[in-house]
Amino acid sequence: MPVRAADEAALYRVARRRARDTEQRKMRVDVRYSLDEHTAITAEARRLNLAGAHLVGAIVMAHLEGDLTLPDQRTSHDDLIDELAALRTEVARIGTNVNQIAYKLNAGGHPHPGDTAVLAEAGRILGLARETATSIDVAADKAATFKKAA
Repeated sequence: MPVRAADEAALYRVARRRARDTEQRKMRVDVRYSLDEHTAITAEARRLNLAGAHLVGAIVMAHLEGDLTLPDQRTSHDDLIDELAALRTEVARIGTNVNQIAYKLNAGGHPHPGDTAVLAEAGRILGLARETATSIDVAADKAATFKKAA
């Protein structure tokens, strides 16, 4: 994923514009990393010309301030995808019901005078249900793709 210039600039701004506290920071958080994690963190910090602790601190503070989501954390995109999935299920049920109506009308027997009109309308609604389901699938795919990119 490409790094946005604004994101890198924000890390530098945080480092330079932090207001001085009246007293020294005394609290400390110790964290353990695997060798791979440590290598990745220090490489990125070196690339940004920052201390590793500052990079980790800036990322943690960004998360706490709501500017950064963590992997596997639910976002509004997750809610949108769930809503689209529920909507698609409802549209599919409508299509199934219309299909059952059409089947019963086509099953034979003695047709009623309005059956032809009902069958035509059922076919139209079934087509709309298919188009709607396809549109929902496309919207859900776009939402999922956007979430991966974000």
